[in-house]
Amino acid sequence: MSAMPSGMLALRRKPAPEGRIGWLEKTLGALTSNVEQAIFSERHARSAGWLQRRDPRAKVVGALAAIVAASLTSSITGLGLLYVATLAAASGSRVPFGFFVKRVWLGIPLFAGIVVIPAIFMTSGARVFDAGIGPLHFAPSWNGLASAALLVTRVGVSVSLAILLVVTTPWADILKSLRALRVPQVFVLILSMTYRYIFLFLHTANGMLLARKSRVVGRTSGGEQRRWISGAMGNLMSRAFKMSNDVYAAMLARGFGGEMRTYSDCRMGRADVALLAAVASVGVAVILAGRVVP
Repeated sequence: MSAMPSGMLALRRKPAPEGRIGWLEKTLGALTSNVEQAIFSERHARSAGWLQRRDPRAKVVGALAAIVAASLTSSITGLGLLYVATLAAASGSRVPFGFFVKRVWLGIPLFAGIVVIPAIFMTSGARVFDAGIGPLHFAPSWNGLASAALLVTRVGVSVSLAILLVVTTPWADILKSLRALRVPQVFVLILSMTYRYIFLFLHTANGMLLARKSRVVGRTSGGEQRRWISGAMGNLMSRAFKMSNDVYAAMLARGFGGEMRTYSDCRMGRADVALLAAVASVGVAVILAGRVVP
């Protein structure tokens, strides 16, 4: 028997190309994993840390006040002071340093930086350099760079405060605190239902993609794939609408009256008042720093 050409061997050993739908499956899988780790993991909220022992209403008010102070200051020094206080609170609450920092600063510079890029070149003032490549002209200003750094820092500090609140407080207690602050009942109910069922529907979408992959042999045309994706989206929406009616009927049958109820009993103590006083002091210092230190 004659030897098989090397080119034919290479052709036979080459794996079959993956369908174009693989990117959607990978995206949904990564999104499901991130949502599960970011929102549905409450192991840090159940630990015996400093913030975990505080009243959730005090934590919600304190986080909102600190975010308002971060938005009002125009000093990177003041934002740095607020971030150091946030890191100290996270350390006292037994939140891992790497876990806390990576969740903020791996994504914030990318998304906030993209938004602020035009301001670097359009803001007036002294230019860092002036260069041109063909018809393109690049002349970033020092004022634009300062504004960009201020925006990115402000967003990072604000997101850090929000994440610290979420990882140290059970979601049900946050919703109950919002109702105590007279947030509209409909808004709180929508947040609660979104929290409970977004993960379920992400897993449902992953299951539909896995079923599709197990039944398809070889490559399919782009038109067929687009038709399947549009049909899957419609099917998922139909399931969500039906489940919403079923869940609401089940809630009414069990005596649901529109209010969020938890097993925890919220009571404000001296430590909670001290927390609010400390947040107020830091917030005032951060705002005043914008008037004294650039």
